[in-house]
Amino acid sequence: MISQVDEIQKDTEYDPLDMHNYRIEKLPKREKTGFERWLSVAGPVLALISFVLFAFVLDLPFLQHIDPARLVSDEAKSAFEKLGPAGFTRSNEMMLAIFIAGIILWITEAIPNYLTSLIIIVSLVLTGVLKEKVAYAQLGHPVMWLNIMSFVLASMLVATGVAKRFALWFILKFGKSAGSIFMSFIVINVVLSAFISATTAKAAILLPIFMVIAAIYGARGGSSRNNFGRSIVLQNLFYINIGASGFLTGSGANLLAAALIAGATGTTVFFSDWLLAMFPVMTGLILIGYLLAMKVFFPLSPQERLPQIEGGMQRLRDEYQKLGKVTAQEMKAVIIFLLILGFWSTDRLHGISPTAVAFVGGIVALLPRIGIVKWNEVDIPWHLMLFSAGAYTLGSGLDATDLPSISVNAFFDHLGISSHTPFWVLYLILTGVMIFSALLFQSKTMRAMIFIPIAIGVANRFGYSALSLALPVAFMIEHVYVLPFNSKPAALLYETDQYSLTDTFRYGFTIMVIAWLLNIVAGETWFRMLGITPAGVFGLF
Repeated sequence: MISQVDEIQKDTEYDPLDMHNYRIEKLPKREKTGFERWLSVAGPVLALISFVLFAFVLDLPFLQHIDPARLVSDEAKSAFEKLGPAGFTRSNEMMLAIFIAGIILWITEAIPNYLTSLIIIVSLVLTGVLKEKVAYAQLGHPVMWLNIMSFVLASMLVATGVAKRFALWFILKFGKSAGSIFMSFIVINVVLSAFISATTAKAAILLPIFMVIAAIYGARGGSSRNNFGRSIVLQNLFYINIGASGFLTGSGANLLAAALIAGATGTTVFFSDWLLAMFPVMTGLILIGYLLAMKVFFPLSPQERLPQIEGGMQRLRDEYQKLGKVTAQEMKAVIIFLLILGFWSTDRLHGISPTAVAFVGGIVALLPRIGIVKWNEVDIPWHLMLFSAGAYTLGSGLDATDLPSISVNAFFDHLGISSHTPFWVLYLILTGVMIFSALLFQSKTMRAMIFIPIAIGVANRFGYSALSLALPVAFMIEHVYVLPFNSKPAALLYETDQYSLTDTFRYGFTIMVIAWLLNIVAGETWFRMLGITPAGVFGLF
């Protein structure tokens, strides 16, 4: 048993205003709950049973009568020609079985996610769904390279101190009160979202800063939780994720969705297109999230609006002063990022892909003598890269077997749903399924892989423009802030112990519902003005 003296000594040694105490590697690892432990034990068994059932046992009746004329990919048409009119091919069955088993392993976290991805990749090869060259090549997917280069560029911001300098300067300049501190983090998150394509990197950069501010205002976590701590962590979690929704390059999942849409429709979604459509929606959602936190869910008492640690803000000034004057390396980092953002935002003019732009920026940052960072200073989470590679490989399997299109058409045929279903009904269903699927899926990439092809398949079946359904569905990708397992930043910030599951669910789920309704309104107004959704089909206004 730890004595009271030991506890006092421990508290004396711990400095809540030391930013180094809030580095990712120093955060305590949260123990799994009883239900989570049960899931991790049952996961492999459930995955194995599901694989056997769908691969060898179950006979799904609504998948047995499929019209070959509705198939999209050449591979699926070829398979049907060999099989005849009987229905589901063997590759379809194996793809469905691997897909369901993989989802179970990812959700239950029975084994590390990267290991699940490796199992999926080799399973698709061994079952003949994909050839080895196609399956293994997904590690070189353009979005994978964008992620890698984004981590290189984010490491450049960290190594030079640009990100920390900007965040501290903005807080000290404009964070004169509790309310203005929260508003400052809105601006900081939006600015970082424009430059950094990795939400986990943004969380790692901002975590030490807002945790020190939480400590200044008396939030120490655990039994010392208060509404300031709940609000500053949950608001930042929301801003980190939703800020990415305003930019095509905000995350790899956004770019993947755009690539899927372009591949199916032949229409390129440019950075400027996405920005024009989603930046106003993103801004509105962020302001709604701020008001909900400050006025409804976590209102600050007069006491919580006052600093609880004397000289706390001075510690932030000390941290800022330690950075010294702006160095030449920092100036080079800023120039590189401004050039990257300039090329991203003018991609409609020059046609250079965001990945190629990030590639050039990463190369310049790593060049000997004239560069900014060395390779051993670059922090690339390769386990996340392997996890993403598995998701992309699974997506390739879905594309090769045409499983989303086949399933959608067979399902609607089986139910006898009319081909004259109103557009707004499909819009409500698809965007709703996309946004609320975030409650179950950990991977934004996986949700994009599943639901973008489904949206395209539904649009094709009912004779609507694929862009009119697929793009609004893609706009729902970043809503991954409700529960700790919904995203890497959510899992990371939950470890701060500043809020409970109830806190994050109440706040996050409310915003999620509002975001869906706002997307519906935008579909009838703003998206229609931009030519994304067809005119006069909603009948809502």
